[in-house]
Amino acid sequence: MNQAVTLSKQQLNWDAMAAELDQLRRDTLAKVGQEDRAYIERIIQWVRYSEAAGRGLLMLGWLPPFWLLGTASLSLSKILENMELGHNVMHGQYDWMREAELNGQKYDWDNVCPGDQWRHSHNFMHHTYTNIVGKDRDVGYGILRLFPDQPWYPAALAQPLYALILALAFEWGVALHDLEFEKIFKGEKTVAQLLTELKPIGAKVKRQVLKDYVVFPLLAGPSFLPVLLGNFSANIVRNLWAFTIIFCGHFTEEVETFPVESLAQESRGQWYRRQILGSSNIEGGPWFHILSGNLSHQIEHHLFPDVPAWRYAEMAPRVKAIARKYGLRYHSGSLGQQVLAAGRRILRYALPDRLSTPTQAELS
Repeated sequence: MNQAVTLSKQQLNWDAMAAELDQLRRDTLAKVGQEDRAYIERIIQWVRYSEAAGRGLLMLGWLPPFWLLGTASLSLSKILENMELGHNVMHGQYDWMREAELNGQKYDWDNVCPGDQWRHSHNFMHHTYTNIVGKDRDVGYGILRLFPDQPWYPAALAQPLYALILALAFEWGVALHDLEFEKIFKGEKTVAQLLTELKPIGAKVKRQVLKDYVVFPLLAGPSFLPVLLGNFSANIVRNLWAFTIIFCGHFTEEVETFPVESLAQESRGQWYRRQILGSSNIEGGPWFHILSGNLSHQIEHHLFPDVPAWRYAEMAPRVKAIARKYGLRYHSGSLGQQVLAAGRRILRYALPDRLSTPTQAELS
């Protein structure tokens, strides 16, 4: 009886928290309008101008200063396009503008992962089942063991190497992520099904490879090799940055995972609770937040994925106050702190349980 009363009071707490977070969302959406339109239009201009500048400078890439400036400018364009434009547009954050190029269901970004596939694996699977082990395939991306409730296996000993490879080739890992190769070994998917699912990825890969590694290098004529190397380097820089931001928002030492059973009759308040405890923020200045796609406010993004992300900074103080009011950890740290925290998690859970020490969050 006492346990039932305790659970009932706890649920009332989560319901009250949900009401406050819902009100914050309504308050923020009520302000969305011309200011948001001007903001995303500036982002589009920065993406276009930095790409044009980068590709133009790389045409003179046989001179080292021009190659460095061109590669840096193209890297900036690709980071902005993927993080602050593509990712957020595909969440439907700018559907209210009713503009074709900002339609969340049709936008396709500048990397090898097809937009439709991303909308399924990320927008649906990850944001619905955030940190539910066995449902959210972003927990370790299918190749890394990052939490104690993932079974240890001998190949995990090499996961620092896997993580490095994933970081360098992140767009490729994301492109293949939704194929669920493990289902073939379990007999849950046929090779024919896999080949069918590979077709849109193959088409997207073809377009991206032709653009960055054939068309633009050929247009450069004598600067073919500098342009080829610059395009390759810009993609690597973008991959490393995206990997860093995503891992620092999802896999620091403070984040928690949840069993599949927690989904049973999960209330909105409990869903909000899961988003807060399953995320970490990264502290920084305005440009850092822009370059991260505002995923530096990962907690706010998980709570409000369809709210224009540049508004997360103004929402964060209220979210933090609400979380603390209801006794929830609101984890935030500098980029350096979060990189080290994510790195420690990768190293710790490469080892068998008997050799790894659980984090404070896992003990609480």
